[in-house]
Amino acid sequence: MLRAQRAVPAWLAHPFRWQRLPVPWAAVARGALCAGPLLGAGIATGHPAPGVLAGLGSMLAGVNDRPGTRRTGIVHIGLPALASALGMLIGASLQAVGAGWWLVPALFAVGFVSGAGSVAGPVRSNAGMQMLATTILGAGMPLPGAPWAKALYVLAGCLWLLLLRLVLRSPRPAGGALSGERAAVATVFDALADALGAAGGAGAEPARRRLTGALDRADEALRLRRLTDRLLRRPARTEELLLTERFAAATALCEASVALLWEARPLPSRVAQSPRRFADALRTGRPPGRLSAPETSTAARGAFDQALLDAAVAFARQEPSSQQLARTQARSRPEADGAPASSRRGPAGASLARRVLGVVGARTRRGRSLLGPAGRDYGLRVAVCIAASAAVALLLRADHWYWLPATATFLVKPDLGPLFSRTVNRFAGTVAGVLVFAGAGLLLTGSWWPALMAGAGGALLPFATRHFALQTVAITLMVLSFVHVSGDPQAAGERIVDTSIACGIVLVVGHLPRLADPRRRVGHRVTAALRSTEQFLRHVLEAEPGQDPTERLALRRAAYRALGEARTAAETAAAELLAARDRNPDWLTVVTAAERIVDAATACAVRLDHGAHRPGVDEAERLCQALSAMADALEDPRRRREAALSGPDLRPVPDCATLTDVAAELERIRGYAGAS
Repeated sequence: MLRAQRAVPAWLAHPFRWQRLPVPWAAVARGALCAGPLLGAGIATGHPAPGVLAGLGSMLAGVNDRPGTRRTGIVHIGLPALASALGMLIGASLQAVGAGWWLVPALFAVGFVSGAGSVAGPVRSNAGMQMLATTILGAGMPLPGAPWAKALYVLAGCLWLLLLRLVLRSPRPAGGALSGERAAVATVFDALADALGAAGGAGAEPARRRLTGALDRADEALRLRRLTDRLLRRPARTEELLLTERFAAATALCEASVALLWEARPLPSRVAQSPRRFADALRTGRPPGRLSAPETSTAARGAFDQALLDAAVAFARQEPSSQQLARTQARSRPEADGAPASSRRGPAGASLARRVLGVVGARTRRGRSLLGPAGRDYGLRVAVCIAASAAVALLLRADHWYWLPATATFLVKPDLGPLFSRTVNRFAGTVAGVLVFAGAGLLLTGSWWPALMAGAGGALLPFATRHFALQTVAITLMVLSFVHVSGDPQAAGERIVDTSIACGIVLVVGHLPRLADPRRRVGHRVTAALRSTEQFLRHVLEAEPGQDPTERLALRRAAYRALGEARTAAETAAAELLAARDRNPDWLTVVTAAERIVDAATACAVRLDHGAHRPGVDEAERLCQALSAMADALEDPRRRREAALSGPDLRPVPDCATLTDVAAELERIRGYAGAS
């Protein structure tokens, strides 16, 4: 039985994967109060078109209503909301000119911009997708009104859900306005406790990756908080400075913990429980209580105990004095931050964390060009699929052509998931949604029942993030409600045919050789991750003793962030239908090896901080050059074998287990790079 399960190809098993997530009850309540009531208000006032447009805007905003702080919610919902309004303005303006074949090149251009935005991160990728969707719907749906008015109605629907997001939230823990950021930092300590509890076992690496994800979310929340303060010219408050200092303590504790995880030895339960006590202290406002007793059996354990003591000092400080607060605020300003912090203790911890957040944010924003090779490939894939869908739709059904390209919009973007899996789930979800909607039309009477179906779909949408087919059911119920109210009551049956055609077009066009090549869609992320890893390794091996840790912490965070993006892209490529035909499909091998290199380099940095013998200049340069050669080899497949085989010798490093581990992982990457 087990062998049969292992024999199932990844592309065939992926459509049945189901995410296990907690039920977001607050988001469910928000969804029920959005599209349905807005559509019902339009029906009740005799102006269905504004109700349809506002409901459409709230539906698109509901797709982005994910857990997070208030500020992350504003960004994750607000930026796509502006893009949706812009798309509706463009689409309605195209409709005002009149339908025709000129729509194909127009949608090609919008699709290219939308696809190229996939390389800029998930928020801007969602914004590009929703801009494309509203452009198509605005150009095709027969709704009255000026283009600017339609755009404002869509924006109003998005803002209505955003307003509910600010009002209807889960019960807040103690801590007032910073509860969202505090919860994010508390999650870091919980994830750290889980990782320490899994040390030495099979779940150690997945637990460390979950810890990296928690750090990324807390990092984003605190950076948005700092950006808000700067835009409002508001001085940092006491609660914020305390939380920033505690995040600095969490970052230092995570670095020491990675060194413990690298040693791959099970740890006493009391060690894992200490970070859990910090998480409980953040949520309740009470002291963390007793922590694990110090032990100096290894350099990593000594570093962990020292970081644990620093964290305890940060949590013991409840209200800094006015002089301490003034000094901390001065240190927190970048222009007053010239001198390196000599210690992570005290208010300087907040300054350290702010500088790390700033450096990581700057590094994250760099290197994501929409016009680079990856952006051009992403844009071309989306543009060709949208243009082909629009052309076929205009040939088959010129009066209701918009459903085909709209379906393709939610399938073809390469960062959303494997193409075959999304296509299968899209078709299954559409069929289920159409059947439910048709059944409701037979059982319910009057003019209000579409609003009820839209409300049901809106309530289902936050829960439906577990599976794309279920999410498609929710969206189908809502869209069919909008289409029914806008004057097309017979649309349900036609949508199954349109969806089938769109899925077929996407499968064919999306698997064209250039558009489906994993090297072009994944290789750039893996290469960027290797270069970030090389920068971190070089800094660890070349930094002077006692140097300010800000740059090292920022480089480590940037490396883990790049590796997380590369792993996501590699997992998606591994589940693609044509992945098995590629000569080098196992990108996860490279990503896993690079993750272990960062872990080993972190352990090396901890050991060097505690007086370990520093490697020679030649040894350090040899390892850094080898890692740089691996990045060059993967970046240019035409000279992969030559670059991989001509690198420096990767012999073990005498008297240094961490760098010997680095050399072993580099050898693994070299073998992969030279395989073709």
